[in-house]
Formats: sequence, structure tokens, C-alpha cells
Amino acid sequence: MRALQRRVGLAGLLLAAACANPLASVPSGRIVDLSWAYDASTIYWPTDEEGFVMEFGPEGVTPDGYYYEAHRFRTAEHGGTHIDAPIHFHKDRWRLDEIPLRRLIGEGVVVDVSEQVAADPDHRVDLMDLLEWERLHGRIPSGAIVLLRTGFGEYWPDRKLYLGTEKRGKEALAELHFPGLGDEAARWLVLQRRVKAVGIDTASIDHGPSTLFETHQTLFEYNVPAFENLANLSELPPRDFLVVALPMKIAGGSGGPLRIIAIVP
Repeated sequence: MRALQRRVGLAGLLLAAACANPLASVPSGRIVDLSWAYDASTIYWPTDEEGFVMEFGPEGVTPDGYYYEAHRFRTAEHGGTHIDAPIHFHKDRWRLDEIPLRRLIGEGVVVDVSEQVAADPDHRVDLMDLLEWERLHGRIPSGAIVLLRTGFGEYWPDRKLYLGTEKRGKEALAELHFPGLGDEAARWLVLQRRVKAVGIDTASIDHGPSTLFETHQTLFEYNVPAFENLANLSELPPRDFLVVALPMKIAGGSGGPLRIIAIVP
């Protein structure tokens, strides 16, 4: 079965299943939640000092005898498991509500660089990492959603281990240390593999010491969104699974909370 999937691709198998039985076109398989829950421990960029705020409202049995509960929350766009819309770092590109849904659903691959990161916490995934993945697992499919597993997801929600610092505010930025995607590799994924989106289990698609955010700029120039602070990438195989990434539909947003799952046949 795995060999067949690699020949025709997951998308082809799903299309064949849908044609055979349109009412059963939603793929079956193991569902892996790739999102962290939002709460007081959720990690945000250090310059956002408020984080996720839950304001609890009424809860309990009403005078009319039925149970009722309703609360409020507030949050920055870029914190926790979230999506960066291309407008975040490139003028005149898609805002959050403008990203086509087809760009958020697709065949997924996981590029595991946790060994490289163990030797260098500031490692930037480079072209050699991607080519080595292809040597082992085959060509990255055109239109894939590429997820980068650095191993930093294991540190969540410890700010010191995850970000490299517990400080907040602008003074924390010089102390950020975590891996990311290199600019050259990002450009190759966009131009040579035509990826739909890229995700990572760190706080940014650029590595921690970055000051110019070149990878953000490269991806977003081509309207390729990024998913950040992903969870549970260790539970996924290298390829042959489906990614569904559905963010809150914020009109005009530069990003927002993301519920992302993988379906592994």
C-alpha cells in the first residue's frame, strides 16, 4: 500500500475514493492534532506581554432551570499554534481571510531535523537537509504542505527552553535561540517544489537570532503561508498523510489562531 501511495500520491488516492463513493470522500485514518490549546501558559512573541486572556463569564443553572455558560477571550494574532498570512511580511499579499482553502489542505510531509538541532539549537534547515530527505523518502510532491520537525515542540510550554529566554519585551529579542527554515531552502521549496504552505514546531519560521526575517519575506512574496508553534509532529510519518489547517477567519487579519490536524491513513 505504501509503495502504491508513493507512485500515485495521496491526493490521487483520495480522488479515486471520492469518485468511487462521493458520500465517503472524507478520508479515514488516524487523526493527529497538531495544535496546542490556548491558556495562560500559551507562548507568544516576547514583545506581546499579555498573552492569551480568558475572561470567565456566567456559568451555572439559570433561574429558568437550564445550564448556561459563556466567556470572553482576547489574544494577539501571532501566538500559540497560529498561521502567518502573507500580508504579515509582504505588502499587497493575501490577508488571512483571502487565503484560498485549497492552499490550507493538502498532502503533508515531515522533514525531521531534530538531530541537526541537537547539535545546533539555532540550526536553519538548509537545501542539503531537504535533498537528503528526498534521497530517503522520494521527491517532495508539488503542492505539498511541508512540516519541519526540530524537536522543540517537546519544550512546550517552557519559555526558557522553547524561546531561549524567559524575558519579555524588546530586551528579550537579542536572547532568542531556536531553529528555523533557511532563506535558500525556503526559496527552493517555493520555486522548485511549489509548496502550498510550510509549518514548524517553533515560535517562528525564521530561526531565533534572525533580525530581518528573510524566510518570512521569501515565503510571503509568493503567497505561501506559514504555520508556527505546531504540536505532535513526532507522531507523523515522513509522508503520505493529509494536512487540514483551518484558521479563525479574521477579516483583514495578518494571522490568527489555527486548528491544524493531520489524517494518517
